[in-house]
This record gives sequence, structure tokens and C-alpha cells, in this order.
Amino acid sequence: MPLLDPKTWQSRTLAGGEYAVTEPATGETLATVTLAAAEDVATAARDARAAQTEWAKAPHFVRAAVLRRAGDLFAAHADELREWIVRESGSIPGKADFELHVAAQECYEAAALASRPSGQILPSEAPRLSYTRRVPVGVVGVISPFNAPLILSIRSVAPALALGNAVVLKPDPRTAVCGGLALAAVFAEAGLPEGLLHVLPGGPEAGQALVADPNVPVISFTGSTAAGRAVGEAAGRLLKRAHLELGGNSALIVLEDADIDAVISTAAWGSFFHQGQICMTTGRHLVHASLYEEYVERLAAKADSLAVGDPHREQVHLGPIIDSAQLAKIQGLVESSTARGAKLAAGGTHERLFYRPTVLAGVDDATPAYAEEVFGPVAPVRSFADADEAAALAAAGPYGLSLGIVTRDTARGLDLAERIPTGIVHINDQTVNDEAVAPFGGIAASGTGARFGGEANLEAFTDVRWTTVRGDVAPYPF
Repeated sequence: MPLLDPKTWQSRTLAGGEYAVTEPATGETLATVTLAAAEDVATAARDARAAQTEWAKAPHFVRAAVLRRAGDLFAAHADELREWIVRESGSIPGKADFELHVAAQECYEAAALASRPSGQILPSEAPRLSYTRRVPVGVVGVISPFNAPLILSIRSVAPALALGNAVVLKPDPRTAVCGGLALAAVFAEAGLPEGLLHVLPGGPEAGQALVADPNVPVISFTGSTAAGRAVGEAAGRLLKRAHLELGGNSALIVLEDADIDAVISTAAWGSFFHQGQICMTTGRHLVHASLYEEYVERLAAKADSLAVGDPHREQVHLGPIIDSAQLAKIQGLVESSTARGAKLAAGGTHERLFYRPTVLAGVDDATPAYAEEVFGPVAPVRSFADADEAAALAAAGPYGLSLGIVTRDTARGLDLAERIPTGIVHINDQTVNDEAVAPFGGIAASGTGARFGGEANLEAFTDVRWTTVRGDVAPYPF
């Protein structure tokens, strides 16, 4: 029996109007959903707050059991959910399978959070028991994007629920099903009590209402740096916590001792996986001058060899860009880069939403596709003379998300990484990696630091309460 039924997947009538969810590869309408307006957010937040109290009182093993069942359901319904991810977000099947795997693991890891020690005994100057205890924040607002819709929703939803919170989730309407309604269906089947997870597909109005709602003390936002600044500013005025996972322009440094035969596959994956629509995408290839010419030639050849097409109906390496607006941005950055002197070594063309993997050589600080986050399958390549220049180039710019360093000398790679501020570092790997057990997040314009995985989830979705207990009423001098 299918998990997702369009007749029942939106139990609440919303006021934001109908929205056609389309398949980027064909333009076909996959589903029609109803969007949320500001008043829908207010209603959901009130309902979530009312339901959360009893959920927080539930024994840890009850909450953990729901999360474990949810993880199992992502595997049990993998075929159905894979098709939605492929068709709705333009993912190749392998990327969809990765999302499903991570979603299940996020649920299993969250289940373990429910029974984590929740505080500590403190020494006290007075004759009393003094201790801290982590308590749920109440209602967590989650705003998730289109590019990895299942992962970028579940990694906040699962730990927040496991720790005794309710959640209001606003997925991007372009991926309303695999980034939102699929989660609601999974958790309903897993036995999550009603009222604890509200899925409200919507645009900026709904997101702004969620940030502003007085019943939502914590916001977990994943998206662009520009939108994240607005969320952080609005939350700050209201003295709310906002956990922001934002954009990036991550560097892959290839030192002179790198294995050029091995690195090209790694480099291509870093820039072209999911059409470059990943916050951790390798946006800058920094290559030692001794390898630069060969690197550009071989990366361009690899790009030219990759198949681009409909991932639901063909076996391809890259699917479509999410929509025409994003494609226009990519094309504009590539064209302005070549106009400023960058050499187009591969790609730079498209048919409908299918953009060819692109390699740009001869880039510098003024090259738009090098200086800015492209969010498309574009690999700008720049040479450096020594490790000092490589560190300076990698550290330049506003972002600080992920970093890859390729070298046969891992100690040297680790030493170089110490000189480049980022939230994530991978030695002898590209910049796109994710595991449910690992902390994830960037610094500077890439976000507010690690907020996923283990202790980071505890910090994100609970408050610390200090409690003291005395046997007798405390005496005072007046």
C-alpha cells in the first residue's frame, strides 16, 4: 500500500492557495498541494504547543520507539520515496538512495538521544541537592530547502521530536512532497501522536510568520546566506535562537604531490554531484601550478564525458537544474566570467533545464563564478605557487563551510587545514560529505556553527534548567 496518498496527505485546509509541484526534467505536474499562509502558521504553532506538553512527559523509550519505527519506514517505502526524490528534485537515483539512507540513520541516531543523560549533579555551598537538566524548548520551527529535501528536513525534525519537542516544518514548495509531506506520512505511520508534526509548504510569507510566532522559540533554517541573514536578524530582535546552515563556496586544494589520476574523479564529484546544487559543493579548485594545465585538461575531459538528462527515465550522471530562475543565475555567472577573461574549458551550454558540467580556467578574484556561490555544476580552477598562497586563497571570501585537501602527506594536509577557517575539513576527499553521527555546520557567512549530530542536537533543541532541592525551607536573615 502506498505511503503517500494525495487525497489524505494534507489533513488541514490551508489558506495559501494551490501550488503545482512540477518535475524539472519534463515540466509535468506531479502533484497539487495547498500552501500555508501566515494564519495557518499561527494555528499550527498553537496546536503544536498544546500537544508538546504530553509528548515531553512521555517516557524516553516511547519517543525512541517512534523514531526507530520511522527509520525502518524510510527503508520499507524506499521505492516509492526514491521516485518522488528523483522526479521532484531532479536527483539521480543514487543521490535519492543516499538521502533515504541518511534519513533512516538520522532517525536511529535521534532515537538514541531520547535516553541520553539529561543533566549533571552540581556542587553547592548550601545544604541542598543542586543539578541541571536539559528540557525541550517546546516547538521547533524548521525551514528547509529544495536541494536535498529529505535530509535537510529530517536532520532537524528527528532530533527535535526525540528530545520531546513538537515541530512545525516549512519545506520549499518545489519539493513539498519529498521534503515535507513524506515526513508527515512516515511519522504518522510510525505512531507519532497527532499535533506534534505540522507540515506547511509555503513561501517567504509562511517562513516569516514561523520565525515571528511567539509559540516557536527555536528556528532551524537551511538555505541561502541572504535569506539566513534575514532569519537571524528577525529572530535576534525577538531573542530567539536561530540555527543557520547557509551557503558556501568551498575550496578543494590540490597540492603538488597529489595523485592526479585519482583526484580528477574526486574533483568532478565535488563540483558536479546533484548539478552542483549542494551547499558544500566544490566551488573553487585551487591547484598547484605544476599540475594546473593537466588538471584543467583532464577535469574538462571528465566533464565532457558525463551524461546529462532525465534521471527518472535515463541512466545519467546529472539531472536537471531545479527551475528556470536558478538556471538563469548559473548561466549569467558563467557568461559574466568568460566576459571578464575566464576560459571556458568545458560545458557552458544547456538544453532546457539540463546544464552541462562546466569547467572554467584562468579565473581570479574578479571572476564572478569563482567569487560567488554558483549553486550549479561549475568548476572554476585557479593555480597557486605554494602552500602559503593556497591557504590565503582558500581563506579568502565570506564563506567558511567545507574544505578538501588532496596530498600524499596527510600530516601536511592537516597542518594546512589549521590555517583555513571552515566548519568541515576532509583530507584526501572532496567537500561534499554528510553522516548522521557527525556535527555539521559552517562559520562566517556559511552559518552559525555545527548544529547536527550528538551533542550539537542537544544544544540546538533543548534548554538547560538549574534546579535545587532542600529538605527544609531555607532560612534568611530577615
